[in-house]
Amino acid sequence: MSETRKPIVVVGSINMDLVARTPRIPLAGQTLIGSGFTTTPGGKGANQAVAIARLGYPVHMIGAVGKDVFGQSLLDNLAAAGVDTHAVSTVAGPSGVAPILVADNGENSIVVVQGANGKVDPDFIDQQAALIRSAGMVLCQLELPMGTISRTLAVCSDAGIPVMLDPAPAAELPENVWSKIAWFTPNETEAAFYLGKECKPEESAKELLARGLHGVVLKRGSDGAMVAFSNGKRDSVHPFRVNAIDTVGAGDCFNGAFAVALLEGNEPLAAARFASAAAAISVTRRGAQESMPSRAEVDEFLASNE
Repeated sequence: MSETRKPIVVVGSINMDLVARTPRIPLAGQTLIGSGFTTTPGGKGANQAVAIARLGYPVHMIGAVGKDVFGQSLLDNLAAAGVDTHAVSTVAGPSGVAPILVADNGENSIVVVQGANGKVDPDFIDQQAALIRSAGMVLCQLELPMGTISRTLAVCSDAGIPVMLDPAPAAELPENVWSKIAWFTPNETEAAFYLGKECKPEESAKELLARGLHGVVLKRGSDGAMVAFSNGKRDSVHPFRVNAIDTVGAGDCFNGAFAVALLEGNEPLAAARFASAAAAISVTRRGAQESMPSRAEVDEFLASNE
C-alpha cells in the first residue's frame, strides 16, 4: 500500500504499567501473595498507537511523558514499534503510571495515575492542530483531561476528521461532544455507566445512538461485538474462541485494528471482525503493548478461522 495514506493520529495517555500477578483480584482490605511483578509500557493511547503500528499502518502519537526514570523508556518503546513520536513532549514531573492486578483467570483491575498525561491541555492540542487535520482518523480515550478531549473533538469537527472515542475510564461527557464522535466504542460496563442501567446489547446501542452518534461498537469480550449505526442498522461479530491468559490491552488492540481496517476501506462489520481477531490474539499473550499482533498474524488467524 502507498505510504501517502492519511495517518491515524492517537491523542492519548502514555503510561508505565506496574503489573502484579495474583491468584485472583483481592477483595477490599484483603492481602494476597502475588506470583510475579513486571513494569511494561502501557496507557490506552499508547497501546492503541502500538496496535496500529504493528499492523503496518502509519500512526502519530500526541501526548506527554515525564522527566523521570520511565519517560525515555516509554518514548523508545513507541519508536521501536513504529509509532511517530514527534508530537510527544517530555514535561517536568513524573510519567503516567498504572498499577495493574492480573488474576490467573485473565481478569484485571487497574488504577491510572495521570502524571504527565494530566499536562496535555487544550493549548497542547492547538499546537498540534495541523497534525490532527492531516489525519484520516483520530483516536481518543478518557485518560487525558476532559477539556483536552473536548478541544480535540472540536478541532476534528471543524476539519471534518472522524473521531473514534474509547470511553475508558468511563466519565461524564459534555453534551456538546456526542455529535462530534463518529465511532463510540464502549464495553458493556462502560455502556451501562452512560445509560445509568444495564441493557441488552441492542437496547444499549439504540440509546447511545440517540445521543447523536454516527456509530457504536459495543465490545462484549468473550461474547464478541455489536456494530450499530444511526440509521438503525446493526449486526454482531461472533467471538473467536481462544485461551485467554491476560486481557490487559485487548480493548485497545480492538480499537487500533478497527481504525486500520476502516481506513483501508473495509465495511464496518468486516472491520470489527478484523479487530476482534486482533484482540483475540492479544489475550493469549501477557502484557499490553507486547501482546499486540502483527498484520501477518491477524491475516493467518482469520484464514484459519473461516
